[in-house]
Amino acid sequence: MQANAANSGSQRRTEGLRFPENFLWGGAVAANQAEGGWKEGGKGPSIVDAMQGGIVGGNFRPEIEPGEYYASHDAIDFYHRYKEDIAYFAEMGMKCFRTSIAWSRIFPSGDEEEPNEEGLRFYDELFDELLKHGIEPVITLSHFEIPLNLIVKYEGWKNRKLIAFFERYAKTVLSRYGGKVKYWMHFNEINHFHTIPLAAGGIVVGEDEHKLPTIYQASHHVFVAAALAVKWCHELVPGGMMGAMLSLSPIYPHTCHPDDVFESYELRRRSLFYSDVMLRGSYPAYARRIWDEHGITVEMQPGDLELIAAHTSDYLGFSYYRSSTHRAGMKILGNTGGILGADNPYLEKTPWGWPIDPKGFRYVCNELSDRYQKPLFVVENGYGAADEIREDGTIADPERVDYLNKHLIQLAEAIKDGCEVLGYTWWGPIDIVSAGTGEMKKRYGFVYVDKHNDGSGTLERRRKNSFYAYQEIIGTNGQVLFE
Repeated sequence: MQANAANSGSQRRTEGLRFPENFLWGGAVAANQAEGGWKEGGKGPSIVDAMQGGIVGGNFRPEIEPGEYYASHDAIDFYHRYKEDIAYFAEMGMKCFRTSIAWSRIFPSGDEEEPNEEGLRFYDELFDELLKHGIEPVITLSHFEIPLNLIVKYEGWKNRKLIAFFERYAKTVLSRYGGKVKYWMHFNEINHFHTIPLAAGGIVVGEDEHKLPTIYQASHHVFVAAALAVKWCHELVPGGMMGAMLSLSPIYPHTCHPDDVFESYELRRRSLFYSDVMLRGSYPAYARRIWDEHGITVEMQPGDLELIAAHTSDYLGFSYYRSSTHRAGMKILGNTGGILGADNPYLEKTPWGWPIDPKGFRYVCNELSDRYQKPLFVVENGYGAADEIREDGTIADPERVDYLNKHLIQLAEAIKDGCEVLGYTWWGPIDIVSAGTGEMKKRYGFVYVDKHNDGSGTLERRRKNSFYAYQEIIGTNGQVLFE
C-alpha cells in the first residue's frame, strides 16, 4: 500500500506537465568564451581580451602584455571549429543556439564609420551553418564584449557617445542578418552593472569615485541604446523579437526577521530596476528615493524617456544558476566567485560552492511572469564541475544530469502555472572558458573539450554521458522527465 501510495503521489506530481510543441531546446555560449581567434579576420581586442583570471576579481590592464596567457585569445577555437561543434548540437537535436556577436569583430575599435566585412562574413557563415541543421540562432549584441578602445578612449558606458556607436553596430548587424536571425537580445546580464561594472559596462570606477552615480548614469545610456536596438529590430527584422537579458537568480531573506526580509527585497529591486525600465518603458517610482538618498542626478536629453517608453523589449531572457540568502547588514551580494550570501542549510552545493535550488527556478519564472506579463526565455542554466575522462574514454557526469532533470521539471511546473516560456538554452552545451574565473577546469558542457587551465590540450571534442541525456529530453520534448 505504501509503495502504491508513493507511486500515486509521483504520478500526481507530474500529471499534466509538458512543454509546448514549439519549445526551443538549445544551448548557449558567449563569443569571448568560445571563439578565440582574437586577432583574426580583422577583429580588434575586446575588454575580455585584456583580462586574466575571469571577469570577477580578474586582472585587467588596458595594454595586452605579449607572452602572457589570456584564456579568451584562443578559448576553445570555435572560430575555426564551429562546423564540428554545430554538428554535435544537431546530433543532440537542439532547436536553437544562443551565442553573441563579438562587437569588436564588426567594429574593431568600436567608433569606426564602416564595419569590418570579414567579421560580418564570419557570422553569415556561422548562422548559415546553424540554419542548415535546423537550429535557430539566438543572438546577443553585447555579451561582455565591448571593444577595448571604447573603454580606453571613452570610459565605456559612462560616456553618452557610446549610444551612437552601439546604434551603428546594431543597425549594421540587424540589417545584415535580419533574414537569418529572429531572436535577439541587446545586452547580457545588464543588471551586473552593480556587481561587475567593468565587464558589464566597461566602467572603471576610481578608488575615490562614488560608484552609484556612475552606475545609474551609465545605465541610462544603456536604456537609450537598448530602446534603439528594439526600434531597429522591429524595422529591419521581419517578425523579429528583441529581448532584455538579466541575471535573476533569487535572493531569499536568511530569516523571517523583517530587516532580513526588506533588505533582501531592496536588493532584488536593484536587479529588477533594469527589467522594469526596459520592459515597462519607464523609471520605477522607487528609483527616486535611491537617487535622492545617494545624491544622484541622472542627466537625460530631451526625447530619452519618450524613446524608452516607445520601444520596450519584447521578452525577458534571464540566467538562473542558484539562489542566495541575505542577512541584513551583509555586504551586497556579488556574482560568480563572489559572496554567495549566508549559508542555506536546506540546499546542496556544486563543487564550486553554488547552492542547487530547482524550486527557486520555478519561483523566479512565476515572479517574472507575474511582474511583466511578457514571454520569458531561459537563456542560461547550468552546472559547473571538474569532469574527468575514464580509462575507457567515457565521461560520467551524473550530477549534471540530475541538475538538468530537476530544473527542467520545475520549469515544466512553471509553464503549468501559466508562465509563457519560449525556450531553454543550457549554459555551455560544450565546455568553454569560465567567465567568472577564466578557467577551463570548471566545465559545463555536454561535449568535453580537451583544454586545460594553462592553455594546454589537443582541443579534441568528445561526448559526455549528459550528451545522451539531453538528446533524449529534446527527442521526447521533455516527456522522458515525467515517466
